Amino acid sequence: MISQAILAITLLSAAPALAGPELAYGPEIKFAAFRNGEHIGSHRLTFEKEGDRLVVTTSIDLAVKVIGITAYRYTHRSRETWFGEELHSFDSQTDDNGKPYTVRARRNPLDLEVERKAPGTAALQQVIMPADLLPSTHWNARQTAQGFLLNAQKGTKEEIAVTSLGRESVKTMSGFVPAMHYRYEGGVQMEQWFDDWGRWIKSRFVVSDGSTIEYLLQE
Repeated sequence: MISQAILAITLLSAAPALAGPELAYGPEIKFAAFRNGEHIGSHRLTFEKEGDRLVVTTSIDLAVKVIGITAYRYTHRSRETWFGEELHSFDSQTDDNGKPYTVRARRNPLDLEVERKAPGTAALQQVIMPADLLPSTHWNARQTAQGFLLNAQKGTKEEIAVTSLGRESVKTMSGFVPAMHYRYEGGVQMEQWFDDWGRWIKSRFVVSDGSTIEYLLQE
């Protein structure tokens, strides 16, 4: 019994703080984006808090240049509105090198009503998803306890399996930070690092051309 109690305490102390996403962040957090070690842009989030209401905005601007010419450009804008631990709305617009995506999600008492539009489609597609589905925006440490995520770019429901890879000392743009390392597999494939307050501090993932993209925290 004593050994089980010690194990439980150890696991709890190793996990990121999940007691409320609004508690982990200040008004803004910004990341530098790298492709195979080369700086290609930024990923910025803002947090506006008013009582139980939290609004999170995401701005991603990436550009890959070859011999001084932009060969690939990616922009993404999203807005999440939370009341406590409940996601009430999510909107995003993405330009993936000329391919536009639009997502609009609204929570009702039973479901999450999602409208999405992908490149080459003439009209919005309307689908119903579980009300407790979390968007795949990187910042929310509660993702690590989920089996499904709402794809923030495409508006699709993605099955995931998350594995904890243990604690590490993570290099950021201003020094090293102790953090938990997680691997996401399935419909969303990436590695994420969250510090002891449940704050997102790093991501790494591989894109379709085989390049490795990393987001490193700037402070």
